[in-house]
Amino acid sequence: MLFLGDYMRSPNCDPLALTTAVSTLATAIAAQVNEEQLGLIAAVLVQLGDTLETIAAQRELCR
Repeated sequence: MLFLGDYMRSPNCDPLALTTAVSTLATAIAAQVNEEQLGLIAAVLVQLGDTLETIAAQRELCR
């Protein structure tokens, strides 16, 4: 299974392609849901990002 970290370390890594993919995904999701659903999805994804950042920081401290 290919993980994002594997992609980011590859010689073909293109940060602009990643941001374009994320923007395209956001647009596709927004086109399919109402405002209330979009707000909830955004809140959940913010929480996910914050939690992943907390885990990453804790891993660094535990090394």
